Formats: sequence, C-alpha cells, structure tokens
Amino acid sequence: MANEERLFVNKYLKLILIAGLVLFLDQATKIIILKYMPLYHSVSILPGFFNLTHIHNPGGAFGFLAGQSPVVRKLIFVFISFLALCLIFYFYRITPQNYSMLATSLALIFGGAAGNMTDRIRFGKVVDFLDFYIGNMHWPAFNIADSAITIGMCILLFHILFKKMPG
Repeated sequence: MANEERLFVNKYLKLILIAGLVLFLDQATKIIILKYMPLYHSVSILPGFFNLTHIHNPGGAFGFLAGQSPVVRKLIFVFISFLALCLIFYFYRITPQNYSMLATSLALIFGGAAGNMTDRIRFGKVVDFLDFYIGNMHWPAFNIADSAITIGMCILLFHILFKKMPG
C-alpha cells in the first residue's frame, strides 16, 4: 500500500475508532441506565456534587423545543443531527493529516452527535443521567455523547484560537 493510501486509511480508521468508541460507550451507559434505574430516580455518588439521575430530555440543549409535539421534535432534531453529521464529516474529510488534534475533536463531536441522534430515532428524546451540582444549583443533566461533543468543541476552539497548530 502506498504511503498516501496508508495515510488515508489511518485518517478514516481514527474517525471510526474514536466516534465508534464514543457511540458505543454512550449507548451502553444509556442501556444500563434504562434497564436498572427507574425514570427520575437518583443515586448519590459524591454527596453535594454528583448524582446519577435518570431523566429524559425531549428538547435540545437545555430543553430547547421541549414544548413542541413529539413528532415535530423528532423530525427537527433528527434532521438537524443528520445535517450536523454531514457537516462534521465534510470538515473531517478536508482536515489535513497533520492536524491530528483537530481530527480528534471532529471525531469526538461526530460520535457524540451520532449517540444523541440514535436516542432521537429510538425514543424521540435523549437519555441523560450525569447530574453535577453544588447545593441547590444543578448543571443540566447530560450523558456521554454530550461530554464527547463538549470536549471536542473545546479542542476545536483551542485549535481555532491558536492559529490551527498541527498536532
């Protein structure tokens, strides 16, 4: 195999491995939560800071469009997720091979978007369970897919702010 072909294969293997791992971990943790934890049940892990709390988010981030009908929400969010996946894949495809961290960030975002889109297709809503708080101040509950998207976005912003440094 020529060196250029090997780089091409390695680039897409990275996407498959990272996004696939995120998707697997996201769906596996959600299956466990759905099977073993009743809806709205909470288990204190670090008192005063972190609980596992089984909730469903019918809306987008922070409950966006939660008041719309389930059919409208599902259509809108699956369509938007599909467009986002296409756009992320396009940017991944045009990312130079030597921009490893940028490629990693896009793979994390891709895997997270695929995880939440899977929930939207299966349930019409997203399963969330990571609940961080201090006192009565709770951060909105989230999941592994949300975490991967957030980490990927932080890496992407770092990459953009610091002049697209390779590596």
